[in-house]
Amino acid sequence: MHQDVKEILFTEEQIQKRVREMGAQITADYAGKTILLCGILKGAVVFYTDLARQIQVPVKFDFMSCSSYGSSATSSGAVTIRKDMDNDVAGKDILIVEDIIDTGITLSYLVPYLKDRGANSVKLATLLSKPSRRQVDIHVDYNGFEIPDAFVVGYGLDYDSSYRNLPYIGILKEEIYTK
Repeated sequence: MHQDVKEILFTEEQIQKRVREMGAQITADYAGKTILLCGILKGAVVFYTDLARQIQVPVKFDFMSCSSYGSSATSSGAVTIRKDMDNDVAGKDILIVEDIIDTGITLSYLVPYLKDRGANSVKLATLLSKPSRRQVDIHVDYNGFEIPDAFVVGYGLDYDSSYRNLPYIGILKEEIYTK
């Protein structure tokens, strides 16, 4: 796996430091509230669990599975929900936890989708943001790192279900995903 990575963007230590900082900010912003954390499966799981442990206000866990990618390296533009949240979202303060915001298509669909179901608030936390690829305007409330237009893997991010268990975030060699 490591031989398929062209360059390491963020080490395990850099990621953990930033996750602690994000958890402290979220804790301050949600003081006195309970957060319904909505992790976007599967990519956000590693970030989600690390971030949840850094948040010092009550949290409830939930997940959604949705995508605009499938097994491709580029977005199809169509959002598919494979698993919806189990909790009733009405009156809840929801924090969507995502691994990466690239085109913004998936989250531009999910935020109004949850608000229309009666959520009190819906905010976004992402480990990575790739603003150069945005196709829609989306506000990110908590951003770990801004990255260049490169295909990244590791720390939960994958290419065709591989590389999620790398402890760092790296740029995948182009020949791997253009085969």
